[in-house]
Amino acid sequence: MDIAFRIDNFEGPLDLLLHLIKINKMNILDIEIEKITEQYLDYLNKMEQMNLEITSNYLLMASELLYIKSKKLLPVQKEEEQKEEDPMESLTNRLLEYQSYKQICETLKEKENMRKEIYTNSPINIKEYIDNSNIDTDITLDDLVNAFKKFLIRKEEEKPIRTKVTEKEITISDRKIRIRNILLNKKRVSFYELFDDYSKEYIVATFLAILEMVKEQELTIKQDEIFSEIICEVV
Repeated sequence: MDIAFRIDNFEGPLDLLLHLIKINKMNILDIEIEKITEQYLDYLNKMEQMNLEITSNYLLMASELLYIKSKKLLPVQKEEEQKEEDPMESLTNRLLEYQSYKQICETLKEKENMRKEIYTNSPINIKEYIDNSNIDTDITLDDLVNAFKKFLIRKEEEKPIRTKVTEKEITISDRKIRIRNILLNKKRVSFYELFDDYSKEYIVATFLAILEMVKEQELTIKQDEIFSEIICEVV
């Protein structure tokens, strides 16, 4: 088994042939086989003079080129032409296929080099940027989010869920006004009492309104003990 290696900048006989075709400005579909064969053999001779080892696949291609060249010079009988596969056509197909693979490899190499220009940062802990000063020390934002998730699960299980078809947009500002009115009357309410509609838009707007009001110090979130009900109070 031959060990694959590069001769100059060529990765094999097909690579060398493509190079010769390119510098001679030939079309792969219309190769001047005599000229290419001569240049190919001349290249191998130069490698031999430089005492560089030439692997058998290069020599095999040389014999193939000589065979194709000889076939071009000899007259071909019609019966023989029908039986044998055209070696020139076979070589052309291999060159076209190799050229396609080479172009794909070059494209992938370019994308790999472009990817090396991109740098990503490892995930950061967003808790560093969250102000929990208005939330009771026994309850964190994570606790509030978990309570919200449990609330959604509980309402999902309480089928059928009441829905309301409306074209009116539910905004965070509207929900903040409604929550203020509730707290003016009750002063202290359950976190879950603030969700009196279970449509997705309503629930999201209400939850964000509560977070904004905590941040703006309009209300506080408390929990008397672990796993007990979460209470919202006016500041």
